Amino acid sequence: MNNTMIFYIMGGSAGLFVLILIAYIMLSKKMQKSEYKKIQELQQGTKENRFSAEILFQKLYLIYIKIPFLKRYLVKVRRRLEIVNIDDEYNTRKGTAKVLTKALVILIPLFLGTISMSSSNYLLMFILIIFEVFMIDVLIDGSVDKMDDKILKEQIDFFSEIRHAYHEYNMVEEAIYQVSQDDEMSVSRQGEKIYEILISEDPETELEKYYDIAPNSFLKEFAGVSYLTKEFGDRKINGGSLYLKNVNNITQEMQLEILKRDKLNYVFQSLSVISVVPVLLLEPLKNWAISNFAFTASWYQGKSGMIVQILIMILTFASYILVRKLKDNGSTGINTKNTENPWQAKLYKKPIVKKVVDLFLPKVGSKEYRKVQKYLKDSASSLKMEWLYINRITMAIVTCIASIFIFSQLHRIAVNYIYTEPTNDYNLMGGLSDKDEKKAMEVTQEDNKILNQFKGKPKTKKTEIERAVRKLKYYEEADDAKIKKAVERIEGKLHIINTEYLQWFEILLAFVFAVIAYMSPIWLLLFQVKMRQLEMEDEVMQFQTIILMLMRIERVNVEIILEWLERYSNIFKAPITKCVNNYEAGAWEALEAMKEEVSYMPFVRIIESMQAAVEKIPITDAFDELDSERDYYQEKRKESNERLIKRKGMIGKVIGFAPMVCMFVGYLIVPLVFIGLTSMSSAFTTMTSMK
Repeated sequence: MNNTMIFYIMGGSAGLFVLILIAYIMLSKKMQKSEYKKIQELQQGTKENRFSAEILFQKLYLIYIKIPFLKRYLVKVRRRLEIVNIDDEYNTRKGTAKVLTKALVILIPLFLGTISMSSSNYLLMFILIIFEVFMIDVLIDGSVDKMDDKILKEQIDFFSEIRHAYHEYNMVEEAIYQVSQDDEMSVSRQGEKIYEILISEDPETELEKYYDIAPNSFLKEFAGVSYLTKEFGDRKINGGSLYLKNVNNITQEMQLEILKRDKLNYVFQSLSVISVVPVLLLEPLKNWAISNFAFTASWYQGKSGMIVQILIMILTFASYILVRKLKDNGSTGINTKNTENPWQAKLYKKPIVKKVVDLFLPKVGSKEYRKVQKYLKDSASSLKMEWLYINRITMAIVTCIASIFIFSQLHRIAVNYIYTEPTNDYNLMGGLSDKDEKKAMEVTQEDNKILNQFKGKPKTKKTEIERAVRKLKYYEEADDAKIKKAVERIEGKLHIINTEYLQWFEILLAFVFAVIAYMSPIWLLLFQVKMRQLEMEDEVMQFQTIILMLMRIERVNVEIILEWLERYSNIFKAPITKCVNNYEAGAWEALEAMKEEVSYMPFVRIIESMQAAVEKIPITDAFDELDSERDYYQEKRKESNERLIKRKGMIGKVIGFAPMVCMFVGYLIVPLVFIGLTSMSSAFTTMTSMK
């Protein structure tokens, strides 16, 4: 290649570079004037940092959903958050991962601590780990409940702004739309959803769908009142808007509910922890007692100590469940359990299981069937009859097997302690020195040789033990008194070893415990029924507020009121539903049947007022006392809530402190006093014989 060709190539490259540069400058100027720059400006500030918390929780969500054990809890939390974050997948995933991460941050250190503290006691470690797995549910429910409380408190400000917007626009849907667009709160998404319902082609159908997914009953009431006002128009009552008056009534109900929840949270915030603490303190308390009072080692490390440990753990578990049920009873929280196809339904589909369960199921229409069905309804349980009996049978089988296993382990512990206990007289205070412990273990090892020789021979005579002892090198130079003492000691140990096996009465006890476990789901339902009865007055007062909102709206009749009461009822849902279904066959007769079924007098008075409104007088006249005595009912509602919280608090304290009291009395004080007195009595007897 000659020099001329090289110059041509260089010149052409330089020219091409200049052309590209000119084209780039022209294109840049054109893009600056176009929409491209506006898009770039809009993107500024919306991009997340590479390692931001937002992205971290999104990635954690994808990790959690791939882990089988965590996926169950992930789905549970997601169901709750989907209701709050309507059609917002990004926030739903972020919130779900955040709640689950917080629970894991608390439980993983607790889990590792449990393993390190109870590594020498596998039975205790196993029970504690199961208990901590159960606690995941509680921690997750608590985190999601905080979100429910947050959205409830946001509704106070939201409804306040609705009032101002309604004055400006005088249109329900426009007021809701403007407030929902202006605010950046969680409740704003609910406002947008309600607005979409009101402007839809079939708002009544869409409203029914929303009732199933609304986070709380107050949003249901607001959506319903907004729909009725849009459909039938607003009215002036005593110079003010009926719609705004109804919104104010809902706000007052919310304020009472927030105060009630805050007080319940305050009363119960430490009870759950107090009920759990005894289980976590069992091992440290045992180690402290043994290190300071050596004479208690035989009790704590033996069968008796293990029995008390198991009883305290069972009591703690029961107390924890009851405290949670007591606190959460009557809550407006959404049920997140899979009620369509739970494990009970899958199990019941198997032919063998179905045949077994059907043997236990009471016959349809029988007295037992009606009684259990009533318990399920009155406790607002989501269980079907078949699922309840699967729970009962499963608990009975598991309890029976676990009881037999525990009895076997207790016998093994008792035998193992005989073989490993340092053989020495009781010391009232302190422990053995290294020298004394070494000497005591030598005696134990010598005893073990005799025990192995006669193990499994319950008819062994004392003379046989004595001959075997005299043959041991350890007792070659021992006098008759020392040999006699060794023989008596070994005879006592041998008796324990040869009698520590599964006895017939223990099998019988296992079946008794199985029967108790079989009945426990029914007892739990009864407990829920009793606790829900405490909420009766509160629910009736909520009915009064609903009637007060509806009675002045035109075209509202008793049937519409009943439908609203059914929608928001909890305790009285079954009789109201039955009345609604029978209403068209005869309004007065359906109400009369409901009145006969209900025994709570304040609700009976409401039914009588509805009967009067059906046949004789307008609804406004039938319930005129609700409006005239509104202030009285508000004060009565506050007083009722105070009494309810106080009563629940008293019951909760008794249940919550029961494990703690049993731990200190049954696991520390009684053993120390009883074994101490026994040891002192033995010591005095020895001293007397020496004289």
